[in-house]
Amino acid sequence: VQLQASGGGLVQTGGSLRLSCTASGRTFSTYTWFRQAPGKEREFVAGRRWNGSFTTYADSVKGRFTISRDSAKNTVALQMNSLTPEDTAVYYCAASPSNIIASEIRRGENYGYWGQGTQVTVSS
Repeated sequence: VQLQASGGGLVQTGGSLRLSCTASGRTFSTYTWFRQAPGKEREFVAGRRWNGSFTTYADSVKGRFTISRDSAKNTVALQMNSLTPEDTAVYYCAASPSNIIASEIRRGENYGYWGQGTQVTVSS
C-alpha cells in the first residue's frame, strides 16, 4: 500500500501548481493534504471524502486551493492558485480507509497512510 505525492516545484508569487496523490494497493475513503514549513508545525490544508460527500479547507487556502479526484487514476489532486511565499512548505498527502468525521478530518493523527512529501516553493 502506497501513497505517491508529486507535482511540487518552484513558482513565482501569483502562480499555480497542481499536486497529485496517487494511491496504490488499496482504496481510501478520506484524502487530505497537509503541509509543513521550515520551523513550523504541520498544518492541515484540505480534505475530502473520496465520494465527494464532504470537502473542507483551511481558512488560509480557501478560495485559492481546490481538492478534487480523478477516479480513473485513483488520484486526488490539489490545485493551488494565487500562491504566495506563505504557501512555501513540504506538502504531504494522507489518507484513511475510513470516512473520517468532519470534526476529526483536520487531525493528522487520524491518518495511517502518508505520501513522501513534495516541496512547494513560492518566490517573491
